[in-house]
Amino acid sequence: MKILVCISHVPDTTSKINFTDGDTKFDTNGVQFVINPNDEFGLTRAMWFKEKQGASVDVVNVGGPETEPTLRKALAIGADNAIRVNTEATDGFFVAKQLAKVVQDGGYDLVIGGRESIDYNGGMVPGMVAAITGANFVNTCIGLEIEGDTATAIREIDGGKETSTTKLPLVVGGQKGLVEESDLRIPNMRGIMMARKKPLTVVEPVGAEQETKAVQFQKPAPKGDVKLVSPDNVQELIDLLHNEAKAI
Repeated sequence: MKILVCISHVPDTTSKINFTDGDTKFDTNGVQFVINPNDEFGLTRAMWFKEKQGASVDVVNVGGPETEPTLRKALAIGADNAIRVNTEATDGFFVAKQLAKVVQDGGYDLVIGGRESIDYNGGMVPGMVAAITGANFVNTCIGLEIEGDTATAIREIDGGKETSTTKLPLVVGGQKGLVEESDLRIPNMRGIMMARKKPLTVVEPVGAEQETKAVQFQKPAPKGDVKLVSPDNVQELIDLLHNEAKAI
């Protein structure tokens, strides 16, 4: 079984975010980048298929040379090969077109991507990759087993879980729950050394229209002042919740 894991290069959530050029561009200065958390769950599940079922695992990213340390980390975790599509990741459709070309050229049986990336939170790329390649698709996936060419997937739905069976090829939008957080892997020294020798292939992008454009970024408004109410004055608290906060 050939598995492709889509890796997004995203800012660590502890990084301070700023914008430049009139709030039209993201300022990367001083920002630590990591593997997108939803993708990390998928990568860990792919490692399980590699170890238990002998699957081969490739990772792919759409981005410039600055994303290669993130791909190398995925190789250090255990992926066999890395592919970087040499172009800036603009909108979701453009990224999906690039990934779909890699999927079609590689003949992958299973493609695992994150349900969404934590930077733009679009949540659209895995579904578009499935549509372009003609593969089956399961989103918000929190459980996945493969037996032959049949996949059994558990996905999160409103109020519960849904179990589905489908045939490969399959695209999965994974998230927290696909593996336990305690199972996520940290590269060890041996993995880091081996990752230096693993192939990282750079491919040029295919033509695709950019359907959307970011016009401006805006930070959330700062939180307002806190009003403290004496525990002895319950009526004042009720009045504030009713008349000012409109919570009751």
